[in-house]
Amino acid sequence: MDLQTILFVFFGGLGIFLFGIKSMGDGLQKIAGDGLRDILDRFTTNPVMGVFAGIFVTVLLQTSSGTTVLTIGLVNAGFMTLQQAIGVILGANIGTTVTAFIIGIKITDYALPIIALGAFLIFFFKNRKVNNYGQVVFGFGALFYGLKLMGDGLKPIRDVQAFADLTVSMSENPLLGVLIGTIFTVAVQSSSASIGLLQTLYAQGAMDLNAALPVLFGDNIGTTITAILAAIGASIAAKRAAATHVIFNLIGTIIVLILLVPFTYLVETIQRAWQLNPEMTIAFAHGIFNVSNTLIQLPFIAVLAWIVVKLIPGKDSAVEYKAVHLDEAFIRQSPAIALGQGQKEILRMAELAEKGLEETSLYLKTHQKKHGELVPQFEDAINNLDRKITDYLVKLSSHSLSAQDSKLHSTLMSTIRDLERIGDHMENIMELVDYQITNKVKFSDTAISDLDEMFELTLSTLRQSIKALETHDIEEARAVLEKEERIDKMERDLRKKHIIRLNEGACTGQAGIVYVDIVSNLERIGDHAVNIADDVIGEDE
Repeated sequence: MDLQTILFVFFGGLGIFLFGIKSMGDGLQKIAGDGLRDILDRFTTNPVMGVFAGIFVTVLLQTSSGTTVLTIGLVNAGFMTLQQAIGVILGANIGTTVTAFIIGIKITDYALPIIALGAFLIFFFKNRKVNNYGQVVFGFGALFYGLKLMGDGLKPIRDVQAFADLTVSMSENPLLGVLIGTIFTVAVQSSSASIGLLQTLYAQGAMDLNAALPVLFGDNIGTTITAILAAIGASIAAKRAAATHVIFNLIGTIIVLILLVPFTYLVETIQRAWQLNPEMTIAFAHGIFNVSNTLIQLPFIAVLAWIVVKLIPGKDSAVEYKAVHLDEAFIRQSPAIALGQGQKEILRMAELAEKGLEETSLYLKTHQKKHGELVPQFEDAINNLDRKITDYLVKLSSHSLSAQDSKLHSTLMSTIRDLERIGDHMENIMELVDYQITNKVKFSDTAISDLDEMFELTLSTLRQSIKALETHDIEEARAVLEKEERIDKMERDLRKKHIIRLNEGACTGQAGIVYVDIVSNLERIGDHAVNIADDVIGEDE
């Protein structure tokens, strides 16, 4: 086999292997539904639960990097604290060992029939659920077929003297093995692929266990690169979560290198006692390393969090999304108090809508990324509170309420819908600004000035409607109605001005579309502010 064929077979196999893992993970994720984020949200109340949630989600995604990136996204959006994220990251390291165990099953000879079965389920059935299972089966087969091709490509390498010398060097100097494992995993951005390759080389007798184990530890360090890349440009909390992943794996590697001789003896003993094949031996070594590392470091999660806060200082700007006033005990004991708690939470939701609109306005003015990134966080927080408060008020509605409380209950239910829609509109505006930046769409100075004025009026109207809701002040609510008439008039005026600029050639058609859509979204925010004020007036009447 010449060098070109070796390279083609190896890299082709690597590509099929990576595609197989992704296909399998995507299929499992579809079968699980959209609940992965909810799993991480609900089952991370303490670090131990976080570890189990991390294991479960990683088994479904078939990638620890995927779980870590998802976790960083949740931390970035304020859906998870740093300590919760650390628990999930520890669990992700254990969950990723499942792929190595799957490879250890060694059913390479049946890879093609498995791929055929997966393709049959995907292409010959119209049922989406069957298609999802087909995707998992196809990915499972592709994983083994890719592994077989990688093995075929690497067979001649055993006879190359330079590689033999390298493995001897890795046996004598474990740090070299760690470095090689780290570099390869960083290059392919998949610890599963690099560990699969290591299993193949060890099975072919191309390296002994003393050389293979340091490479395995390096693979665990290299997998943190994906988390680091995901945290670039994210919030400080997200950067800290990524740093935790790196520190956790580095500490684990240092500990196991200090104890390398007893660790190697343990793995050899298990291999002999259970008569494990070479692939399964590496899988067990990987599993023992990650489980031990987690058990050792789990009690020190608070210390890990303290270290990364010191390493990455600064105030975190993540939005606090969780409900703070909704105690279900009040529903049973005192429905009137529970209603008051619901109103407090809605006022928090309204405050998030107001702050989100302010960030949207700043994003339009400055085009600074930090403002654009905060808007989806506020939108996520508003959507979450929408679900939580609605569930709370629905439970409350089954209890007896006074006539006045029933009116307030109706007002609050209606207000939630309006605030949620305001969140949608502010996100629409953010996306329009994204489009403007990406496509280098320019607004004239007059257009920018007019938009600023409309933003200020819309924000003022929203603030006044929230104040009317908080104080039940009818005069405040009526003032909102008057302001909304000004917003409607401003929208009509700005549309006319835009047409004049378009006719005079002072504005492009592309800029006009973006401009009119922003104005339209602001007008609708004004409408929802009026709905809130109307409910306050109606409640009084």
